[in-house]
Amino acid sequence: MRYPDGGGLTAEERVQRERVRLAAADLIEAGASDREVARGFRVTRMSANRWRRGLASGGRQAMVSKGPGGARCKLDATQLRVLQVVLDTGPAAAGWSDQCWTLARIAEVVRRRFGVEYTLTGMDLLLHRIGWTVQIPSRKAAERDEEKIAAWKDEQWPVIKKTAADLGAWLCFEDEAGQGLRPPKGRTWGRRGHTPVVRVTAAGTKRVSMAGLICTKSGHRPRLMYRTHLDRGPAKGRRKGFTEADYARLLDAAHQQLGGPIVLVWDNLNTHVSRTMRQLIDTRLWLTVYQLPPYAPEFNPVEGVWSHLKRSLANLTKHSLDQLTALVKTRLKRMQYRPGVIDGLLAKTGLDFQPP
Repeated sequence: MRYPDGGGLTAEERVQRERVRLAAADLIEAGASDREVARGFRVTRMSANRWRRGLASGGRQAMVSKGPGGARCKLDATQLRVLQVVLDTGPAAAGWSDQCWTLARIAEVVRRRFGVEYTLTGMDLLLHRIGWTVQIPSRKAAERDEEKIAAWKDEQWPVIKKTAADLGAWLCFEDEAGQGLRPPKGRTWGRRGHTPVVRVTAAGTKRVSMAGLICTKSGHRPRLMYRTHLDRGPAKGRRKGFTEADYARLLDAAHQQLGGPIVLVWDNLNTHVSRTMRQLIDTRLWLTVYQLPPYAPEFNPVEGVWSHLKRSLANLTKHSLDQLTALVKTRLKRMQYRPGVIDGLLAKTGLDFQPP
């Protein structure tokens, strides 16, 4: 690990570390063994032995802090704060066409803004010093309206919760996903220099469509319900995904199993907001429907179901559509019997589910 100026410790932390060493010196002078010192101060025996040797060679003065260590940074504290602000705004704001920070680009920013030259190795150390690492970025739609999304969470979500509480209803979230015969790629061990090969089918048109409901109500364990639909490839008149009638059947089954009214929250998929769907909703007096804000999948816990499911399907060997459907159903049914997982998916949305 590379530490920032001061060895990763503040002045107060260095003083505290010095007090620990001096207290250990008292114990060593009293005849304690390395094992006893290590146990007493929760350090390794190697550290305890190093303190003993330092005390023997330099006396108690050897236990005193020698001040901050490490190489001195070329940028001062103010410049480091400015650099982090620039990095937070992203490469596009700095004039690049994409959104990837590289060491060469950051070194160029530092040279232009502060007149300081860094090698790529030095820039790598500097970024680690200020808490930056290489990461795979998450993605958000450029069409998102952050103000509308925040307003939905602050204004609409309390109304949804109150409606569910007043009706004594289950609060349900719905979402859809699909999985083809080409499974997602997952990591696997392999011999160095030889990339492992996963044999998969070349047929890319067949897929399993899935619709899921996560239902929650105060005083009850959360529930997961789902339906699947098989798309066996191009054919005249064959539907590829769920229709309004399919969603209605899923909701009818949920109403029957839950035994009470439902407040449904789902996205703005065209099938969800079509005239046919509105007519089906109007005929079900036990059903109240709200829409999620556009491009805000983080509020839907069912998104986590698909993520959890597809990780478990990584690197599958060649399967038929029927075999894939069986695997999907097995893994979803396994999740149905793990309410702790469903609770975690609900918590990950960041929404407050406590009744008003």
